[in-house]
Amino acid sequence: MVVVAAVDRSGGGRIVREGRKMADAHGMALHVVHTLSESDFRDLERASYKASGKSLDMVEIEDLAETIATETVEESDVEAEEIVGLVGKPSQRILEYADNVDAEYIVVGGRKRSSVGKVLFGSVTQSILLNASSPVVTVMEE
Repeated sequence: MVVVAAVDRSGGGRIVREGRKMADAHGMALHVVHTLSESDFRDLERASYKASGKSLDMVEIEDLAETIATETVEESDVEAEEIVGLVGKPSQRILEYADNVDAEYIVVGGRKRSSVGKVLFGSVTQSILLNASSPVVTVMEE
């Protein structure tokens, strides 16, 4: 049984701490996941090619995503049983991961946004809420 805490680059500490509380309360493992979007992947690949003349491979990009998740866990001063880096459309990859590990809960962050902002830019949290096969806990920014 697993609680998946999906973090981005900002405010992930609150998500990880909430995930740890839930995991402890229910006797479950905590998995912390960070997903680099396809545009982030392309930007990193482009920068790597300009700097070194070679492109990063998928394993290196996933390692970078895992490093971001690891830093969030360390800053949160909690332990996670698994720390995972993914690449792709964040909502899709998080949901796939949660399904693959048979997650009991998914913990994500949320921000207050206008209706227009949601329509124009989409929302990873909204997509997860609408498509998850397990309960989703949203930790709102302060």
